[in-house]
Amino acid sequence: MGKKQKNSTPQKVIDEQPDPDRISCLPGHVIDQILTYLQIRDAVRTSVLSRKWRNKWNTLPNLVFDRNCVAAIDDQLVIERKLLKIVDHVLLLHSGPINMFKFYDEHLIGESFLSDIDRWILHLTRSSIKELVLKFWIAGYYKIPWCLFSCQSLHHLKLHWCCLKPPTTFEGFKRLKSLDLNLVTVAQDAFENLISGCPLLEKLKLIEVDGFTQINIRAPNLKFLEIDGEYEGINFDNTFQLAVVVIDLWWDFNLQSSNQGGSRESSNMLKIFDHLPHIQSLVIESNFLKYLAAGVLPVKLPTPCIYLSYLSLCINFDNLKEISAALCLLRSSPNLRKLEIFSWNEARASPFTPAAYCWEDIFSAPAMPIQVRHVAIDGIFGTNLELDFIKFLLLYSPMLEKMTLKPVESFTPELVRGLIRFKRASGEAEVIWEDSSLHNDYLVIDN
Repeated sequence: MGKKQKNSTPQKVIDEQPDPDRISCLPGHVIDQILTYLQIRDAVRTSVLSRKWRNKWNTLPNLVFDRNCVAAIDDQLVIERKLLKIVDHVLLLHSGPINMFKFYDEHLIGESFLSDIDRWILHLTRSSIKELVLKFWIAGYYKIPWCLFSCQSLHHLKLHWCCLKPPTTFEGFKRLKSLDLNLVTVAQDAFENLISGCPLLEKLKLIEVDGFTQINIRAPNLKFLEIDGEYEGINFDNTFQLAVVVIDLWWDFNLQSSNQGGSRESSNMLKIFDHLPHIQSLVIESNFLKYLAAGVLPVKLPTPCIYLSYLSLCINFDNLKEISAALCLLRSSPNLRKLEIFSWNEARASPFTPAAYCWEDIFSAPAMPIQVRHVAIDGIFGTNLELDFIKFLLLYSPMLEKMTLKPVESFTPELVRGLIRFKRASGEAEVIWEDSSLHNDYLVIDN
C-alpha cells in the first residue's frame, strides 16, 4: 500500500499592514506643542507631513517674526520685503486667537512699510491680542496707531523706537500687567495717564524714554521697576507693592537749584523710601545715589526696609554725601544678606570731597548690627574713605561670611597691611583680595 497522505490544512495568509505613520498619529495637543518650538518658516513647512498637519500651523497662538524667517541673502531690501510678505501671508491664513505677536528687525526699515505695520496692529487688536512686541528701526519714530489704545485685551506690551500719542479719550489698559518702553518718546501727561490707567500693572521698564524730565509713577500693583536714562527726578505715589527696583539714572547736581531734588528742606531719601515698604532687591547705578543724598539726609530711615535682602550701589567715594546715603541704607536694612558696591570717581572734584573728616561723624555705629553675609566691592582705588567704609563693614557685620575686594590697579603691601589691622565682628569672615597680577588671581587676607 502506498503511504497515506496527510490532510494538509491550508495556511491562512495574513496580510501584514504597514505600521501607521507615527507623525500622523500624534495627538493634536502634542502637534501644537511641537509647533511652538519651531520658527514660523519651519512651522509652515510641516503642512506637507500629512493631512493632519496641513492646517495646524495656521492656528498657532504665538507668532514671532524676525529675519530668521527669510533665507539669508545679501540684499537687505529684498529680505525686508519678503519678511513683510510672510507676516501678511500668516495673518491672512491664520485662524483662531492670537495671544502673542512679536516682530523684530534690527536693520533700518523704510517708511513705506509702516502702513503694513499699521494694518497688522489693526488686525491684532481685532484678534484680542494679549502680548505685543515691536522692535525695529526707522529714520524717525514709529507712531503707534490709535487703534492700539482701544485694545483692552493686552496683558504685555513692549515697544522700541516708537512714539506714543494716545487719543484724549484714552483711559489706560485695564488688563495690562507688564510695560516695556525702550527708546520711546511720549509726553509727560500722556505717560502719567498711561501708568495710572493700568491698575493691574506689575512690571515696568523704562529705557531711555524721551519726552519728559520728571518720572512720576502711581501704580498700586507694581512689583518690578527698571529705569535707565537721564531725568531730573523720580516721584513714587502708591507704589507700596514694589519689590524689585533697578535705577540707572544720571542726575545733574547743577539742577538742584531748579527742582525739588535740591531743596535743603526736603529729603529725596525719605521721599523715595516712604513708598517702598516692601522693597526686597535694590540696584542703584550711575549717580542716582547722588540724587538720593540731596537735601536732608537722615542717619537712618524712620521706617526700616525689613524685606530688603539684596543691595547693589554705585558710590563715588570722593563724595561724603553719597557715602552717608549708602550708610543710611545699611543702617535701615536689618535683614540685608548680600551687598555689592561699585566704586567710581567723577572726572571733576566733588564739592563734598573733604580735606579731613571725623570718623564718628560719618561712620557712627548702627543701632543694630548689620546682618549682611556676603559683600563684594569692585573698582577700589585705595582711598582713605574707601578703606574706612570697608573698616565700617568689618567692624559692624557679625554675620559676615565673605568679603571680596577688587582693585582698579595692583595691590600695594601698605594697603594689605591696613586691611589686616581692621577688626572684624565676625570670626568667620573671609576677606579675599582679587587681583589678576597675583599668582592665584586672589589673596586671602587674615587677621
